[in-house]
Amino acid sequence: TGDLQRGRELIKRCGDKLAIYSGEDGIARELILAGADGTISVTANVAPALMARMCAAALAGDQDEAEKLDTALAMLHRNLFLEANPVPVKWALTQMGLISPGIRLPLVELSAEFHVQVLQALEAAGIPIPAAA
Repeated sequence: TGDLQRGRELIKRCGDKLAIYSGEDGIARELILAGADGTISVTANVAPALMARMCAAALAGDQDEAEKLDTALAMLHRNLFLEANPVPVKWALTQMGLISPGIRLPLVELSAEFHVQVLQALEAAGIPIPAAA
């Protein structure tokens, strides 16, 4: 859920009996700090080390470090959903030189109008883009 309050309520009611994971990158830090066990992340496909460090900090209760790392990821959390997942993720991974271009139906390429926004999010997260991209 993207509903932080609902997640907190679930942790309060069931957290000791049930593993709780965030499914929304934009609230993962806050939910983990509230007692969730982790996250199922889209952003981690593009920034695995940074997302893992943020989650580790949150799981350790280091609110300041988790917030600092999550702030660097915030634009990426948003911009990887400019179109249906996994389209922006695949485009970003192509720009990073990690996968070859091309996408199979029923998916289609990321709309050109979103290219700059995804590139800006990668830059804000400190993710290098090869010059040929």
